[in-house]
Amino acid sequence: MIFSSDRDPRLVTIHRGGTLTDEDHHLLALWAATCAEHVVGLFEAVRPDDARPREAIEAVRAWVRGELRMMESRALGGHAMGAARDLSGAARFAAYAAGQAGAVAHVAEHDLGAAAYAIKAVRESVAADEREDAGRQECAWQRAQLPEAVRELVLSDQERRNHLCWSVFT
Repeated sequence: MIFSSDRDPRLVTIHRGGTLTDEDHHLLALWAATCAEHVVGLFEAVRPDDARPREAIEAVRAWVRGELRMMESRALGGHAMGAARDLSGAARFAAYAAGQAGAVAHVAEHDLGAAAYAIKAVRESVAADEREDAGRQECAWQRAQLPEAVRELVLSDQERRNHLCWSVFT
């Protein structure tokens, strides 16, 4: 579970009583999609004919563009997570990353789920003795992709919820 019982109002949209603007919500969604897309090939290598994770990534981008409703993006995120059910390792985590990205349209806090699962996917894609280094490199890559407008928000949220995200952000 990647959610804290104490919701951070900075990650709750204004129309739900928080302080997150639609623009920043969109930036978080696009960053989550980027994190998931970076590893989706690990899923596709195992299931080349299953488009559900890639569809979830595209769905959240379509939501940002105003071409898809939030509920549709969230549903496609759920389908991507369903693609992971009978898998293990890197492929499973890559599909979960895509599913979390699709769900950012519904709840912005899913952004860290996409990032954390992507890091777990990368870790599982290498030999056991290379996992920590690979995870650190993926985390650094993700941080380099952060839009400046939400950078501090994401970094502070990573620190706040790191223990819920398998400590992948340290």
